[in-house]
Amino acid sequence: MSTRTRTPSRIGSPSHSTAGPAFGDRLLDLAIGVAAARAGDPGGLRFTERQLYYETCRVLSPAAPLLRRVVPGSPRPALRLTSFTRALHGRGREAVPGLLADPAPPAGAEAPPEDPARSRPSEPDLYDYGLPRLLLCQDRSIAAMLLANHVHLEAACPVLAAPDALPLAPLLLAALARAEGATVYVLHDASPGGVRLPARVRAALGPVPGVRVGSLGLVPRHAAALRLPSGRGPAPAAGADWPGALRPREAAWLARGRFAEVAAVPPAALVRTVLRLARGPRPPRDSLWGELSGLRAAGFMTWPAA
Repeated sequence: MSTRTRTPSRIGSPSHSTAGPAFGDRLLDLAIGVAAARAGDPGGLRFTERQLYYETCRVLSPAAPLLRRVVPGSPRPALRLTSFTRALHGRGREAVPGLLADPAPPAGAEAPPEDPARSRPSEPDLYDYGLPRLLLCQDRSIAAMLLANHVHLEAACPVLAAPDALPLAPLLLAALARAEGATVYVLHDASPGGVRLPARVRAALGPVPGVRVGSLGLVPRHAAALRLPSGRGPAPAAGADWPGALRPREAAWLARGRFAEVAAVPPAALVRTVLRLARGPRPPRDSLWGELSGLRAAGFMTWPAA
C-alpha cells in the first residue's frame, strides 16, 4: 500500500475537497475587502483592478515586509491572477468602493500621425504656452488612476498614456519646445518593453531641442528593493539592446523574461512618489511678515505711504 504526500498549493489553486473551495472563496472575498480598504487609504484613493490584485496578495502574505531585508530579490505572487479575477467578478466590481473601470482606448487612438484631427485640441489655446513637464505612462490603467486622483492638478503636469500619445502631436511638441528645459517623465514597468520606453520617447522628441527625458522607473533594482511580486513572460530576443544605466544583473534578469509592474506599488506610495518626482522641490514657504512686506512693495492697491 503506497501513500502519496500532497504538496501545499498557493491560494486559488484547485482542490478536490468539498469544504476547501468554500472556505477558500470566503477567505479570498474577505481578503479582497481588506485590500480595497487599504488601497483606498488615505482619503479615498481610486485604484485599478491590477493594483487591487497586488494589494490582495499583500493581505494574503503579511510576512513579506518582515522578510524584505532577509531574502533579496522579488517574491512570487501569493495569489493566482485567474483566481482573483474570478472572485472579484463573483463579488461584483460595483461592490468595491474606489475601483476604477478598465479604460478603453480613445476613439482616435489608431489615427495616423498626420491626421489633422490629432493636432486640434478641444481648447484652441491650450498649447499656446510653454509646457515644462509631461508625464507619459506605459500602462493606460495607471495613467487613468493618476488622473482620477488629481495628480495632474497637484503636480501641474499633464498625464498621458504612452500607447495613445505616441507619436506626440505637433502642438504638444511645440508646447514643450516653448518651455526652457522642459522634461518628459516616463513611468514604466520593470520589463523588457518598459525599460526601452524612454528611448522610444527620446526618439519621438528628436526634432525638439532642449527637452529632457527622465525615467521614473521601474527598473529591476527598484522591484528588488521594494520586494514587488514579479512574473515571467516570453524571453526577449538574444542580444537585446538594454539601456546603458542598467546593471549587468538587471539585464540578465530581464533577459530571462522577468518583469515587475508599476501596479504592484501600493497606490498611496505610487501617488506620493510621482508627485515628489514630477513636481520637483517645493518653493520655500514665506512667512506672514514676508508676505506683508511683499504687499507693501507690490505697487498697485498696496499699503499707503506714510
